[in-house]
Amino acid sequence: MELSFKCVQGVEDLARQAVHSLRHLEKLVINKGSLSESFFNMLASGCPHLHFLSIHDVILGTLTSQDVLICHRNLVVLEVTNCRVMRIGVRCTKLEQLSLSHTNMASVTLNCQKLLSLDFSSCMKLSDTGVRLSASHCRGLMALNISQCSYISDETLRDICMECPQLQVLDASLCPNISLQGVRMPVLKKLKLNHCEGITSSSMGALSQCAMLEAITLDACVLLTSVILNLKWLERISLADCYKLVELTLQCPALVDIKVTDCTALMRLDISSESLKSLSLEKQSSLATLTLDCPNLLVLSLVECDSLTNSISEVLSDQGGCPKLNSLTLESCESLTTLCFTSTTLQKLSLTGCQNLVRIELACVNLQCFVLDGCCQLTHVTLAPVGLQSLNLGICPHVTDLKIEGSAMVSVDLRGCGDLSKANIICPQLSSLDASYCSSLDDKCLETATAACPSIQSLILACCPLVGPDGLVSLKKLSNLIILDLSYTFLTDLDPIFESCKRLKVLRLLACKYLKDSALDALQSDETLPELKELDLSYGELSHRALEGVLGNCTYLTHVEVNGCANLGDLVWEIESLESTHNMHDWQCEFQPLDGSAGIFNDASPGCSSFHSSFAVPARVSKTWKRKAAFPHLLQQLNCVGCPNMRRVKILDAVAFQHLSYLNLSLSCNLKEVSIHCLSLSNLNLSQCTALECLQINCPRLISLSLQGSNVTTVELVEGALQGCTSLETLDIRNCSKIFAEDLKDVRAACPRLRRLLSSTS
Repeated sequence: MELSFKCVQGVEDLARQAVHSLRHLEKLVINKGSLSESFFNMLASGCPHLHFLSIHDVILGTLTSQDVLICHRNLVVLEVTNCRVMRIGVRCTKLEQLSLSHTNMASVTLNCQKLLSLDFSSCMKLSDTGVRLSASHCRGLMALNISQCSYISDETLRDICMECPQLQVLDASLCPNISLQGVRMPVLKKLKLNHCEGITSSSMGALSQCAMLEAITLDACVLLTSVILNLKWLERISLADCYKLVELTLQCPALVDIKVTDCTALMRLDISSESLKSLSLEKQSSLATLTLDCPNLLVLSLVECDSLTNSISEVLSDQGGCPKLNSLTLESCESLTTLCFTSTTLQKLSLTGCQNLVRIELACVNLQCFVLDGCCQLTHVTLAPVGLQSLNLGICPHVTDLKIEGSAMVSVDLRGCGDLSKANIICPQLSSLDASYCSSLDDKCLETATAACPSIQSLILACCPLVGPDGLVSLKKLSNLIILDLSYTFLTDLDPIFESCKRLKVLRLLACKYLKDSALDALQSDETLPELKELDLSYGELSHRALEGVLGNCTYLTHVEVNGCANLGDLVWEIESLESTHNMHDWQCEFQPLDGSAGIFNDASPGCSSFHSSFAVPARVSKTWKRKAAFPHLLQQLNCVGCPNMRRVKILDAVAFQHLSYLNLSLSCNLKEVSIHCLSLSNLNLSQCTALECLQINCPRLISLSLQGSNVTTVELVEGALQGCTSLETLDIRNCSKIFAEDLKDVRAACPRLRRLLSSTS
């Protein structure tokens, strides 16, 4: 049975009236109020089974006498905390736990032969003698808390330890007069001495005599300069805010937990433990020497240890003191310049923020995670061998010398390593190598990499100006190469690629300004690169003839990018009626020159300027078209973004372009006419086509159309253009200044399935 009173007036009177009903009460809690000695006498007689009594923030005694005697033959736990009383006596033969914390009595008398735990914390009026006499009557005491009892001296502590030979737990924090001189605590297991100004390096002798000590806390002992302990059973130690601590040596085989924080003067740390598995040190700015003899250490974290020297490599090696280390964090250690070690167990390594690190030489066969963020001065990297599957060195722009040996490596990212001139990459399973913006990488490096990494499937060499024909010839060794990016290079001829990369599926040649027109002629035959599907010629200087040859004759391509090609003219694909025994549609691709020629175009819609097909097709190209006339174009996506000389786009052969699903003509500022009839087209982008005047769309599967910022003259033009788009769900007409709010209703009526209409008008 339990009973609790909180802020109840007249608790004593209520208890007196109900005492006959509380004979089986076992636990009583009283919070706030006032109690006299007669109340405790009543509890002794009326509640014989009471074993737990807690009194908090209560005035004890009467106006005439502030003396209280608590007697109870069965009470086991007594808590009298934050109470006001002058003198208190406790006579409880079975009492095991007594707490008088934050109670302002000046005198205490105890007669508790079985008392095991005594708490005098923050009893600042209790004299040194009072504590000594109280403890002397409790010879079986095992735990004592005298924290913030400012009168406690070494002499009192010596007497207590003599009178209480079984004392195992002691908290003497905030006792400025304690230095442990002459104190012997042979069976002590837990000791707290936080904020003890008297604890210095000379106190370590007394601690060394505590042979059974398991846990010690020395936080904020500001005069402590050196801690040297050799304790067989010590498991935990805490040293926080010890600002003058310079040296810490722990020869403790059972040590499992070390807390050392904000010890800004700590220079030397020597730890020997067979049980320690994790060690974390943060913001130890003066730590220069670390010695570890921890055969079972698995995790080591050193963060913002700015004075840590290169000698740490000796500790981390297999021959050092951590042979089982598998996770290492060395972050923001600014004095670290070189890291060289061998480890067969290390799996995770983070060097984030080591901004002065210049050289890394690692032989970690099981390394699986490697982080180098912020290592901006790194120049030499040797990882041989390592167990990494991927490596990103693009965040280390000054690397000049690189060596990698990784049997499991599948991806290497060197983007932005502009100073890299020597790369020895031996990774037989490597499938992806990104060396874009490695401006110092030459043909020799490429030859070495291709010889040692025959499994490469994706090779990115964008902005590698030193890579030339000799290097590209070495790509013959890459029998599985399917993606090649040579953007922003000085290539003039593609023959080495055609000869070496027969399985290529993706070829990117963005901004290859020096590429000759004739370099692409071989692509018009599907035997040159029979598996090629994607081609990107954006931002180049290729002529209109070269581009028309690719778009017209490379019918096997599925994705083509010609963004920003200033020489690209009109695109006109339309049906040419030819007799065929199988009644098939022939198709023709025509690129109209910007010569202003006019004529009549069959089925031209009202409002669109008429013209006829007057473009003269070269004999060689015409021959190729006729050979492929019976086959549809496999093109699925076409991007012609920002082509200033493109004025007309007509795709009217629905059979030949039955696979075209995505067309982007945005930012083509001179585009005036768009006529499209494609059965599979689902996405059309005409954003920022500011000269657009004529729009005809017959695409029954079109889902998304963007006219944002285009010069759509009237809402009728939009309505007419969308009549053949029965599946349209998204229409973007933002910033179309000639379409007003009242026109939106008509637009929605023209597209019954429209779900999203994006407009700038309210």
